[in-house]
Amino acid sequence: MKSLADALKECGAIKFGDFTLASGRKSRYYVDIKKASTNPVLLKLIACRISEIMKLNSIHADYIGGVALGGVPIAVSVSLETGKPLLMIRKEAKEYGTKGQIVGDVITGSDVVLVEDVTTTGGSVIKAIQTLRDEGLMIRHVITVVDREEGALKSLASLDVELIPLVRMRELS
Repeated sequence: MKSLADALKECGAIKFGDFTLASGRKSRYYVDIKKASTNPVLLKLIACRISEIMKLNSIHADYIGGVALGGVPIAVSVSLETGKPLLMIRKEAKEYGTKGQIVGDVITGSDVVLVEDVTTTGGSVIKAIQTLRDEGLMIRHVITVVDREEGALKSLASLDVELIPLVRMRELS
């Protein structure tokens, strides 16, 4: 069976060269998980791996949460795989309608496992964690497809959240 790291490389999700990241920082590689999350075979593989990790580690979840945009297709596929309801977290509250930042029916005190496409420093997922905690939800685990190993592990640990990567960047270089 092919490793997820190999599958990500083969589908073109890992690019080497000179790139500017969303933070403005320069990098010699770019991780484009959308290449994998738009491929039904790879998306299913990712969802199965996340489901397996949850079972092996006895991780309880009332919800599977995904941060827009990259985490949403992954969260949808994990929700389908596990049968757990889905929550989608917008990066910012809407200016119209209900003006909510969380999409899904929220029950205070519930456990949410957040899934993410790529973590670097953890900034995006930390904002999502705070949004969910502000609504009375519990977040103890973030499962990411790729951790770039640039601080997210430590940042999330400071919030008592465990980061579990399916693949670490060192496995892709």
